[in-house]
Amino acid sequence: MKLQEYLKQLKDKVRGIPVVSVFLNKYVLIILIFIIWMFFLDTNSWFIHRELDQEIKELKNNKEYYKKEITKDQENIQKLKDSSELEKFAREEYFMKRENEEIYIIEYDNHTQQKPNP
Repeated sequence: MKLQEYLKQLKDKVRGIPVVSVFLNKYVLIILIFIIWMFFLDTNSWFIHRELDQEIKELKNNKEYYKKEITKDQENIQKLKDSSELEKFAREEYFMKRENEEIYIIEYDNHTQQKPNP
């Protein structure tokens, strides 16, 4: 009987404090547990949804980037169908040459050149 009396006294003390009595209401407790569960513990929690939304945004940005690259590459393919453009591309990118032809590659080193002081 002592335990029951102690619990009754404890309830009376707690009921005297309005903030604590609100949180001991069974409906408020159930709602708080539900909110904690949905934000932190569930497999479809708010944090996981936020991460997935960020991934979706990144993937959409990547999609736009790759679409632009595809159109740029298609334009290059159309250009390279012309034999003179193909030859120009091969000479500039792969340093190819015709027979009996010499090519000199001149590279400038911008770091060693100094501007004269006025």
